[in-house]
Amino acid sequence: MTVAEGEVDMRLDRWFRHHFPHVQHVHLQKLLRGGQVRVDGARAKANARLAVGQTIRVPPLPDAPISRASVPQRTPKSSEIADLKKRIIHQDCTIIVLDKPAGLAVQGGTGKAVHLDAMLDGLRFGAPERPRLVHRLDQDTSGVLVLARTAAAARELGRLFKTREVEKVYWAILVGVPKPPAGRIDRPLAKLPGGKGERVQVDEDEGRRAVTDYQVLDAAGKRACLVELRPRTGRTHQLRAHMAALGTPILGDGKYGGQGAFLPGAELAKRLHLHALSITLPGWPRFVAALPRHTRETCAALSLGAPVD
Repeated sequence: MTVAEGEVDMRLDRWFRHHFPHVQHVHLQKLLRGGQVRVDGARAKANARLAVGQTIRVPPLPDAPISRASVPQRTPKSSEIADLKKRIIHQDCTIIVLDKPAGLAVQGGTGKAVHLDAMLDGLRFGAPERPRLVHRLDQDTSGVLVLARTAAAARELGRLFKTREVEKVYWAILVGVPKPPAGRIDRPLAKLPGGKGERVQVDEDEGRRAVTDYQVLDAAGKRACLVELRPRTGRTHQLRAHMAALGTPILGDGKYGGQGAFLPGAELAKRLHLHALSITLPGWPRFVAALPRHTRETCAALSLGAPVD
């Protein structure tokens, strides 16, 4: 498995708790002492700090307790790999840029039968190394996602993400219109405990700094708006939590906006309207992914448009 952007500087034992919460700490320590868990091919200790793009070898682990939410993992179908290849925006000897569809999880977890990380062998294109994840998008978020094709590329991209030299732009449809219509949200976020999946909230005492710039592009009265979001930090669910904290949740984001994330009486797709529009890496051109169909249809239904870039 590959360390993603949101996991930078995370302790190895904490990374394991996040991905495999059923594995007891004493069992993990035994695996580490025996060298069965390795980071970039080398032995590691529980307190080792992780970097973006590093590869973690995970040995066979005891099965998690069976729950109703559990979905058996399966091998990706050739048709799924073929569809993913059609979504390649750019490819060279160091990176692959994808237009990730909404609904495709980036990494495995409870309830995810197939995910992008399990499909990366199908994107080798004859290269000796398997592509590596260097950042993540939420399962229901669509848009630009960058993969590193070599370990060296993963290290360089990891450095660029860590030093905030990567410019990411998202478009979202919000329920309501934020006031003022443009500004910066600088509110710390902390992860909530519990077994209901990843979730964060604004926490002035325990949270880590999270900064988002936003600008309204067009509005449908006071009912909804199309907004451009530029995250200046890379916290889990940052954009979703920040928009909900403003009182204008992202349309379709029931996790953070509850019923307030839906427009009553409107025949709109009941999906998250958050799209990673573009990403700019130093030394490469700006990569852009067109809005997905459900977002385009919602923009048309609400008569929302945006300036042509």
